Amino acid sequence: MTTREDIRSFLDRLDLPVESVAEDMWVARTTEGAELVVHYAPPVLVLRVRVMQLPGDAVKASELTRMLLEFNARDLVHGSYGIEGDHVVLTDALELTDLDFSEFEASVDSLSLALASHLNALTPFGEK
Repeated sequence: MTTREDIRSFLDRLDLPVESVAEDMWVARTTEGAELVVHYAPPVLVLRVRVMQLPGDAVKASELTRMLLEFNARDLVHGSYGIEGDHVVLTDALELTDLDFSEFEASVDSLSLALASHLNALTPFGEK
């Protein structure tokens, strides 16, 4: 099983700024400036990015929700968009049983690519 120390080593290999925020949780800042939370929670590793606040307008929120579901179905290999409280989040969970650096890196890259490629479509839904 992949250990907490292995995950810390994986984070170091990404060459991103990383801060330990709890014993089993780190925040890495991607090259695009997003804060990627990495939570070691056996038997899984959870990766999470807070994307934006949900629009207060119900019509805009509904349109955004539909768009996120379409992104999940069409564009995402790793992870999915979801709603946590009043925020849109992008998450992925990886099994720790035999997680290696390549799989970890692919998930981080996929989440970063999704954020970068969806930014223009999501921006109009942001609260002003």
